[in-house]
Amino acid sequence: MASALKVPFQVGMRRLFYAVTPNETSFSDVKDVPPYTDESGPFFFVLIFLELAISSYKKDGKYRLGDSITSISAGVFSRFPLLFIKAISLVSYMWVHEHFKIFELPWNSQWTWWLCFLGVDMGYYWFHRFAHEVNFMWAAHQVHHSSEDYNLATALRQSILQSYTSWVFYLPLALFIPPQIFIVHMELNILYQFWIHTQYIKSLGPLEYILNTPSHHRVHHGRNRLFGTFEAESEEVVYGLTHPLNTFDPNYVQFCHAKYTFQRFLDTKGIKNKLGVLFCGPGWEEGKPRTGLIEDIPNVKAPHPKYDPKHSLIFNIYAAVHFTVLLIMNLELMTQKGSLSQALIICLLLYSGFSLTCFGKIFDNAPYAMYYEITRCAVSLLLDWVMCFFEVYQPINRPESVKFLQILFLLSLVSIMLFTIRRKDKTT
Repeated sequence: MASALKVPFQVGMRRLFYAVTPNETSFSDVKDVPPYTDESGPFFFVLIFLELAISSYKKDGKYRLGDSITSISAGVFSRFPLLFIKAISLVSYMWVHEHFKIFELPWNSQWTWWLCFLGVDMGYYWFHRFAHEVNFMWAAHQVHHSSEDYNLATALRQSILQSYTSWVFYLPLALFIPPQIFIVHMELNILYQFWIHTQYIKSLGPLEYILNTPSHHRVHHGRNRLFGTFEAESEEVVYGLTHPLNTFDPNYVQFCHAKYTFQRFLDTKGIKNKLGVLFCGPGWEEGKPRTGLIEDIPNVKAPHPKYDPKHSLIFNIYAAVHFTVLLIMNLELMTQKGSLSQALIICLLLYSGFSLTCFGKIFDNAPYAMYYEITRCAVSLLLDWVMCFFEVYQPINRPESVKFLQILFLLSLVSIMLFTIRRKDKTT
């Protein structure tokens, strides 16, 4: 983790709250813009562990290990495409700016900085609203809402598909805002969304009239007075989807609604109705208003039961340790991707995806979950050698770290095999 800490602690924390100045975040070239999101990983987890400590002290159940790991897994999934290609939002923005700009504001002007600040926030509001009101966009955004908890880990529950629908909302800015200023605000806007995913900050007083706050985001679209969507927080919110997924499988979480929408599109008769499946709201059906009927939404009240398969303390410790190792590897992968071969990146990506799938199946108590884990531990021993050979993962260049990982995976492999054999004997 230490090698992933690329910026001073106070700088990294300030970025999460948009507490930066135009001078320190204005650049003459896109190549000079820091990878703010990649550099913020350690700071996300500082605040997550702080909130987790508060929740544990209060014993209020705001964190559940399976749900939190699924949320963070979704965040890892969402970054996979960036290992190979630039963000589509930046590529499309630069193309429009190069070919269609009306004029270009100076990159080093504070007026440009503040105008882009407001413009990106406006673009995000409309993208977010459309993501709830247009079904093919909801197919991606539902990932973020699939958690039944609301905490800082939930902020990382992002869709691998969402960036392919959000980019268009920012293109008007490309007519006059330099790309390097745009990408700064895109990344800082994303970072700002993180800290408002908490239930521990009830109100920010007068700032509730100015900022997007945790209270606004809990009500969700209650943040905007300008567009008539403001709604004050007046009752305890029940989080999750109207039809709970009841799984921690990261693949299902990512793609279930896209698959459902595609099948519904194929089964629906008539071009008009097929278009309705894609472009109307998730609750739309033939003969109903564009966004569906409010009466169709289940009337749930807090407290509401959550999907929460139980596991032993030893199991939870095992899962937490192995997930932490995988997470550190992914943080290193994102920060060192420029120096790695495509073949090695693909290898590590496949390993990460398989590992996250294993965790999901184990937390679901899925059949054959332990066999998945046995395979994962065996592959991990092999990958440990590969990573050392290619000097990918800096901490394991130290002999003690190499030994720790080898012992961890070897003991885990033996333990899971013995556990599986004993459990099989008990059932026969």
